[in-house]
Amino acid sequence: MKVKIVNKSTLDLPAYSTPYSAGMDLRADIAEPITLSPLERVMVPTGLHIELPAGYEAQVRPRSGLAAKFGITVLNSPGTIDADYRGEIKVILVNLSNESFVINRGERIAQMVIARYEQIEWESVSELSDSERGEGGFGSTGKE
Repeated sequence: MKVKIVNKSTLDLPAYSTPYSAGMDLRADIAEPITLSPLERVMVPTGLHIELPAGYEAQVRPRSGLAAKFGITVLNSPGTIDADYRGEIKVILVNLSNESFVINRGERIAQMVIARYEQIEWESVSELSDSERGEGGFGSTGKE
């Protein structure tokens, strides 16, 4: 599938790192380093603008390495970029560690996954069909 993209940064376009990668890394398009203090959040620009086809979204997700090693994650994960959005892709990062973290220009800060979705129509009913699970939730299926 081809997707139109405008790159207003001087950084390379996002790309898949391996043949079976689901996500492409997004990079920080910033002039100066950003220091993210513990529990601080910041919107980091990427310089990218995309035009997705109808029926698709871009999901912005954390990079596992940043989360595991430094406690840096995407605050609204996954962040959704709708097919009709044409603004710059920005990533809301939060520092959940006890140490400050410096974001440098070109640093890989998140990953983006393109996913198909369906829109639904609600059908109002007076009751739902039974299921094996029923109303059980929040750990009701047990621990094995």
